[in-house]
Amino acid sequence: MVKAARRTRATSRTARPARGRKSRSAPRRWSQRVTEQSDALDLEGGVFTQKSPKRIAASLKRSAERSKRRKADPFRSALSMLTFYINRAGRNLPAARKRTLMQAKDELRKLYGRA
Repeated sequence: MVKAARRTRATSRTARPARGRKSRSAPRRWSQRVTEQSDALDLEGGVFTQKSPKRIAASLKRSAERSKRRKADPFRSALSMLTFYINRAGRNLPAARKRTLMQAKDELRKLYGRA
């Protein structure tokens, strides 16, 4: 009789979700919310999907200079958003794409006259 009571208690314990875990309905990818709603800058659509580093850098510069929500200077905001995107992509970012985005950083530095 004692074994049966322990068995049912153990079964009910594993059936409950652990405390402190987030529910499944909570958004798992917060990086999209950051790029859309952060005070860094207002981005143009598809800026990071462009193939040319010069176009990416020019778009980021335009966005940074037009944005009313940024807190830092335009160069710092644009560079931080590009770095944020590269870091959040992590291992999922193909090497060729990462090279393009790193070249966009260099182009951005050139546009702002910072070697």
